[in-house]
Amino acid sequence: MSEFEGMTSIQPELWVEGASAAVAFYQTAFDAVVIHRVGHGDDIVAQLAVGTAQFWVTEANSSMQRLSPRAIGGTTGRTLLVVDDPDAVLDQTVSAGATEIAPVGEEHGWRMGRIVDPFGHEWEIGRSLGVWPPQENGPIQWQ
Repeated sequence: MSEFEGMTSIQPELWVEGASAAVAFYQTAFDAVVIHRVGHGDDIVAQLAVGTAQFWVTEANSSMQRLSPRAIGGTTGRTLLVVDDPDAVLDQTVSAGATEIAPVGEEHGWRMGRIVDPFGHEWEIGRSLGVWPPQENGPIQWQ
């Protein structure tokens, strides 16, 4: 039995310009809790948690080809944050400095909205309106 059995998760690392400010934003916008942080100023690596969801924040570094959305003039992905009350969380993120790009509404069996944080990362904030994943073909059989 592997030491990692039962621990599978995906924890994205966000590369930003202004890592300390980014940590402060996520604490305010998502009520994130810093569970691990090393370094000083913007030269940090921080692990944050929003409920049971975890992600990392560190300073972008072009010499290591770790580019921020600002550096490339866009983003290469979007992060989905699943919460009980997407309306309240989206409003909280906008109050903290995010830009709303789609208001909370219903689509594809979800209630969700979209924001871009002040560091250029795009987020969907939502919750499923029913059983997820859909059970159209019967329950998923994990191997």
